[in-house]
Amino acid sequence: MQTAVKKVRVDCADLAIGMYVCELDRPWLQTPFMIQGFYIKDIDDIDTVRNVCDYVFVDKIVQREQLTKSLPGASSAIVLNMTVDGAAVKQSGPRLSNAADEGQQQPYRSEQGIDAFFGGKKLTQYSNSVSWRDEAANAGQAIRNLYDQIARFLDISIDGNPLEFDKIRIVVEPMVDSVIRNPDACLWATTMKPPMDDSYDSALRASVFAVVLGRRLGLPRRDLCSLAMGGLLFDIGKLRLGDDILKADRKLTEKEMELMQRHVEIGLSILKRDGLDNQDIIDFVANHHERFDGSGYPKGLAGDMIPAFGRIAGVVDCYNAITGSRKYASSRSPAEAINQLYKLKSVHFHKDLIEEFIHAIGVYPVGALVELSSGEVAIVVAQSPTRRLRPIVVVLLDADKNKCREGRYINLEKVTHQDDGRKLDIVKNLEPNAYGIDRSKIRIS
Repeated sequence: MQTAVKKVRVDCADLAIGMYVCELDRPWLQTPFMIQGFYIKDIDDIDTVRNVCDYVFVDKIVQREQLTKSLPGASSAIVLNMTVDGAAVKQSGPRLSNAADEGQQQPYRSEQGIDAFFGGKKLTQYSNSVSWRDEAANAGQAIRNLYDQIARFLDISIDGNPLEFDKIRIVVEPMVDSVIRNPDACLWATTMKPPMDDSYDSALRASVFAVVLGRRLGLPRRDLCSLAMGGLLFDIGKLRLGDDILKADRKLTEKEMELMQRHVEIGLSILKRDGLDNQDIIDFVANHHERFDGSGYPKGLAGDMIPAFGRIAGVVDCYNAITGSRKYASSRSPAEAINQLYKLKSVHFHKDLIEEFIHAIGVYPVGALVELSSGEVAIVVAQSPTRRLRPIVVVLLDADKNKCREGRYINLEKVTHQDDGRKLDIVKNLEPNAYGIDRSKIRIS
């Protein structure tokens, strides 16, 4: 039985991952799309549609579960080498399709709704109580203090001394409170902090990302503090491994990988020895490498068998690994990491959890370098809560890619056109160090 279509007009600048496009602003035969109706699966799909149309109609009724396996995304629905209005349509290049669409192992457990993740917990809907500018100073101080304390706590553990979990909770609280007030400020302070020790940087990022996702899910403050502590501690077992593994500038051998995977077991033994009895934190640490399709470790848990805080940990750890500095592979842009995570939904990660993470972090996350349709290069500094493709950016390079003397802020939610009347959009994601930009030296005022 087919469900009635409820069409809603959406400007292409406001397209989002997860939408089903059922109608265009022009006849289908005047476009390069060979199929009438497609799914927006990733950022490439958004770019493809924006190169053809000014606006589209989105079906608000059709269910995502009916789409992912049976319908194409925009990029795969397009006919190659066609032109629109006499102009060639830009192609996105090779794309990685969803593993679920290509016959890889499917999760054999049901996918619970988000509400079922947390049993009887009372969830809330947070809203920003201050602007990202007003929160910037508090967030910066919270992140600097937290980083210093991470180094102290982890060094204590390396020396064999017991961790004091009550003190760690006190240390994370200023960051948690800052994220509750406005997550963009803490995301900026975390992403733009000068790189230091890899282990400490990774712990800091994981802690903040976990809290940002937990806030999006509506978890109470107490649970956000547990997520923050889990992010700080979930890789503590790695510190017991030798530098020849941790600081290797090459891919690890199979034997070394087996040893590396033991860090989960080692970390749990340390935390339990020191008296950790918070089950949520234990679940976070124990399951951050488990995957929804059962392909993870150490137990190969699948689907709903992975505890809720473990599922959150898996998403956070994956995003952290993609965007962090790696000895044997270059880090990827935040926007590319979001795209890669989306391709893993319902395979490695719960589909709703991935979509909630994308909402929390943004399609163009804070710290992402982007190119505007004006030719200018900018960096994302804050999100729009209602128009996720139109964040607030600060311009770093002019259209000729020359450094701007003073940063110019643009709220793309409000500024939709250039001075000459042409549309102003984000048209391209850039690599983290594109055009020689050192993100750690960027300051906002």
